[in-house]
Amino acid sequence: MCGRLSQYDGMHDFVTALSMANPLVNNAGDHRFERCNAAPTTQLALFHQEGQYLHADMVRWGWRPHWAKDRASPINARVEKVAHGPFFRAIWQHRAIIAINNWFEWVDEGGPKKQPYLIRHRDRSPILCAAIGLSPSAEHEPGEHDGFVIITADNAGGMVDIHDRRPVALTPELAREWQDPATPKERAEQMVLLQGEPTEAFEWFKVDRAVGNVRNQGPDLIKPISDSLL
Repeated sequence: MCGRLSQYDGMHDFVTALSMANPLVNNAGDHRFERCNAAPTTQLALFHQEGQYLHADMVRWGWRPHWAKDRASPINARVEKVAHGPFFRAIWQHRAIIAINNWFEWVDEGGPKKQPYLIRHRDRSPILCAAIGLSPSAEHEPGEHDGFVIITADNAGGMVDIHDRRPVALTPELAREWQDPATPKERAEQMVLLQGEPTEAFEWFKVDRAVGNVRNQGPDLIKPISDSLL
C-alpha cells in the first residue's frame, strides 16, 4: 500500500458505517474531513473502543517506538509479522479502525511517469481498515508519540496488478469485534490474517497524476479520467 488515501466524509458517515450502538466520544469534530489526498503524518480520524465508549480522535498517520529514533515512522504494518515482531509489540494491544473512502496506488505502465489508481468499495461505502496505534484515552493524554499504522496484507485477484499489498479491510461486524477490548489477541490476529474483505468488494480506476503532489487537494483528484471502470 502506497502512502496516500482519502478521508473526506463526515464523522457521522463513518459512525453509521461501523453500526455501533456505543456512546460516541467525538474529539474529531462533526465537519466533513475533506481530505482527498492525505499523506503520511496527516492527522486523521481514528476510532478505538474504551470500555463501553467509542472514541474518535485526530491521530497522526505513522508511528514508531521511542527507541527507533534512527528511522522514519512506518505508516503500515505487515499482517504476517505485526502480532509477534518487536517493533510493534507496544501497540499491538491498542487496536483501532481507520475509516477511509479510498486509497491510491501507482503503477508503472511504461510511460514517463507512473499512473495513479484509486481503489474504493464498489458500493462506495467507507472502508474500515484495521489499525493499531497510540491515541488519547482516559489513561493517556495526547502526546508526541501518538500515531497509528494500517495493517496490510498480500493482494489477490486483479488488484495484485495494481500493487502487491493492500489494507486489511473488515466488514462492520468484524471491525466492531476487532476494536473491542474484550476480543482476545489470538482472535484479533486470526481476523486480520484470514478474514479481510475480498478483492470482489473493490473497484479501481485511473485518476489524474496531480494526486502525486500532496499539495493538490479537492474532489477532482478522486474522479476517474476514463468513464469505464477497470
